Amino acid sequence: MTASLYRDFSPQIDPVKGKVVLITGGTGSFGRRMVQTLLSQYDPRKVIILSRDELKQYEMRNDLEETFPKDKMAKMRFFLGDVRDRARLELAFRGVDVVIHAAALKQVPAAEYNPSECIATNVNGAENVVWACLHNRVQRVVALSTDKACSPINLYGATKLASDKIFVAANNLSGDIGSRFCVVRYGNVVGSRGSVVPYFKRLLSQGATELPITDPRMTRFWISLDQGVAFVLSCLELTQGGEIFVPKIPATLVSDLAVAMAPEAGHKVIGIRPGEKLHEMMISADDARSTYELDDRYIIEPEFVEYTRKSFAKVRGSKKVAEDFYYASDVNEERLDADGIRGMMKAYLE
Repeated sequence: MTASLYRDFSPQIDPVKGKVVLITGGTGSFGRRMVQTLLSQYDPRKVIILSRDELKQYEMRNDLEETFPKDKMAKMRFFLGDVRDRARLELAFRGVDVVIHAAALKQVPAAEYNPSECIATNVNGAENVVWACLHNRVQRVVALSTDKACSPINLYGATKLASDKIFVAANNLSGDIGSRFCVVRYGNVVGSRGSVVPYFKRLLSQGATELPITDPRMTRFWISLDQGVAFVLSCLELTQGGEIFVPKIPATLVSDLAVAMAPEAGHKVIGIRPGEKLHEMMISADDARSTYELDDRYIIEPEFVEYTRKSFAKVRGSKKVAEDFYYASDVNEERLDADGIRGMMKAYLE
């Protein structure tokens, strides 16, 4: 089992103490866990969920009320809204100190089939979030990205690359407002909506005797939901503006994942789906020219800087990566063995 499975990305200080935090797309897997973490471990003044699904908001509120006392729930606000609606964002972001942008259309096949919808949410929505943040003088903004944004071959990845560029460049627009924008890029989240882990679990619960494997050579990066939340909060603490933060996380063969979940089940190779990669990459060799390494993460610094910031070349003992460095799931030295995979999936197998 690799130690990186348990790598603790938690911030060294409370980056949201006394602050108003708004999460776009906050009723998703990440948003739910972020809210639970903020209410139980940190001290925000207020937490706002902005999403477009009233039923999910209703269900999320009920779940939180069963877990947290009234004084914690008094900090919660639920706003209906869509990141495609700039005017609504401008109203919702009033008085907000921190925005965590998690709203996106994420299903690769759906994006290939409905490109204009994916662009409207992931690209135009990103511009709207930036505009609303600047309009309301929001001080810190973290946008969630994906490994598919690095050297993209599918529309989803291309839209997230465009979104990353929008948030990085937004720092050049903040002027005396002082808003600082950064991006967090990581791999598959264990158990999140659309993840292969709950998909395999559902098939097994239905009595499946074999699991579908796209390609036995396929590899993927993995991060737990708790690690993802902690990593975002730590990036709020670290950001100088314009960075793309990449965590050091393990990778595994998808076929090994299937074996760990169901050792006795057979495998049916179904082929790679449209827009799917054999291996994922989070830092390309071209990114390496502006990438620094810390103990627990890599930091891709912005290439164009029109604002005051400190380079990570002089922060926390960081070091420059080699010019030919790249970070991909097939060459990642941190790999999960069978025990590590089972530990990663434990909460979803019970």
